[in-house]
Amino acid sequence: MQPQLSKTLSLATVLIAYSTSGLPAQIDPATRQLSRDIFQQLIEINTTDSVGSTTVAAEAMAQRLRDAGFPTGDVVVLGPNPRKANMVARLHGTGAHKPVLLIGHLDVVEARRSDWTSDPFQFVEKDGYFYGRGTQDMKSDDAIWVAEFIRLKQEGFKPDRDLVLALTADEEGGTANGVDWLIKNHRDLIDAEFVLNSDGGGVDTRNGKPEIVSVDASEKLYADFQLKATNPGGHSSLPVPENAIYHLADALGRLEHFQFPVELNDVTRAYFGRMASLETGQRAADMRAILSQPPDDDAVARLSLQPMDNAKLRTTCVATRLDAGHANNALPQSAQANVNCRILPGHTREEIRQALIHILADPKVAVSYDDHGRILDSAPNAQALPPVKLRPDVMQTLEKIAVEMWPGTPVIPTMATGASDGVYTNAAGMPTYGISGLAIDTNDVRAHGRDERLRVESFDQGVDFYYRYLKALTSSH
Repeated sequence: MQPQLSKTLSLATVLIAYSTSGLPAQIDPATRQLSRDIFQQLIEINTTDSVGSTTVAAEAMAQRLRDAGFPTGDVVVLGPNPRKANMVARLHGTGAHKPVLLIGHLDVVEARRSDWTSDPFQFVEKDGYFYGRGTQDMKSDDAIWVAEFIRLKQEGFKPDRDLVLALTADEEGGTANGVDWLIKNHRDLIDAEFVLNSDGGGVDTRNGKPEIVSVDASEKLYADFQLKATNPGGHSSLPVPENAIYHLADALGRLEHFQFPVELNDVTRAYFGRMASLETGQRAADMRAILSQPPDDDAVARLSLQPMDNAKLRTTCVATRLDAGHANNALPQSAQANVNCRILPGHTREEIRQALIHILADPKVAVSYDDHGRILDSAPNAQALPPVKLRPDVMQTLEKIAVEMWPGTPVIPTMATGASDGVYTNAAGMPTYGISGLAIDTNDVRAHGRDERLRVESFDQGVDFYYRYLKALTSSH
């Protein structure tokens, strides 16, 4: 997150004023400045897949840790190629327990300057927000991790287990995923009893008021599919009914109006049950009604109008890219689209590919699996993993800190509607929990979108949260 801060909040303002999103962050001026400096540095390093480099960001964070007193042997930068390096750092503890791994991805989604009000790779503070690509997803959390490591090191804190930090490449759909690569090639560096993934969970707020502190205990499975229609083509003055674009458009129209069936698992059933006690009126009634067997159709229909609720209820597939034709004066020889799916636990990518073939109902539209640019006739049969078992130490510590920082706000396990690097750590036998102290309004989720931003206050609270959480979680009792 980038260069200059347009303004700086006075320490008095931050320490004295209470706000609707919780208690003010209890961090000292040096920590506040350090975390913001790291945040700015990361935003201003372009880590997109097209032209950026996670290596530059990894080296920058490694240097900060070394400058703070971490031995060279405890901070390494490594990866499969010069642009896709990862940083792994270790804060040594007493060894009373196995390590805990902290993960966060350094890469960000593409962003075009023409789409944004400001330069997406320029760190801008304006109207109480930090703007820049990665402010929500997830360079804010990366900056917080690094700042916490430095703070704990300088305090001489000795946790009851090693803390291992991995800042990695290619979570956002690249070909060199850092967590996957580290598990396969350097498991010894990151092996842990469990994992904290700050690319999940957080404080859900509405108009600045906290509603829940969420913990991602389950997540969907990510998949891209290529839809392609082909035709011999010809002169545009001689139109024919077998137009590849029309075939694809008709097929996409059928997908647009299709909804996958509703399926609740243990986590989402508990989530809607708990949320029903917090909501009021029709919305509360609908949340209770979908828990019946079978779910009430009218309640499902109403909740499905809300994108976040809909994503928790079912597998979703949506067209995200289109490409067709080769000349303005020629009939298209091909038309293709990318369809991105987020698949519920218990289902496979190949199962969804077969479902898409049925939904599109057009043999002239081929459905293939897109494996990071490799177009395959079939997709993997591995299922999305079931929810993880909730560890008492992880949950009880979170509840304790939530009471301190957001009084009266319940801690609720959830299923992430997207996907994260937790898919690799969970599969490797390291239970992974999506936990973050950042507060984001449910109507202001701008991750992957234009003018991505994060409240200044939310960032400061995130710094305060993970300092408290890590110390409480890893202090001997």
